[in-house]
Amino acid sequence: MPKKILVIDDDHDILEIIDIIFRQEGYDVILSDNGKAAENVGQIHPDLVLLDIRIAGSGKNGVDICAQIKSSPETQNLPVLLFSAEDDIAELTRRCGANGYIRKPFRAAHIIAKVNEILAA
Repeated sequence: MPKKILVIDDDHDILEIIDIIFRQEGYDVILSDNGKAAENVGQIHPDLVLLDIRIAGSGKNGVDICAQIKSSPETQNLPVLLFSAEDDIAELTRRCGANGYIRKPFRAAHIIAKVNEILAA
């Protein structure tokens, strides 16, 4: 059974690119253009969450969603990768307890390598 990645980003072009990249790598990809999918992480059961920091139209930003995932006993061990063009992404990653980050714009090879590294751990 393929590993499942939940991708949350409000940019539909990025979602499409991420979907293509990871489906070609054999992953099961679930896309969300808002933060509401994070409320259903327990039902979705992803192996990893790839999460943008700024999510337009969402009541929470990616840092808040990450902190929520990491503070719940049911999901605290779920790997979360932030991805964003924010200058302080490293600090935001530490603050919410994410397992790492990827800067936008990203290269496909880099994001694949990072996800594979986290899921292999």
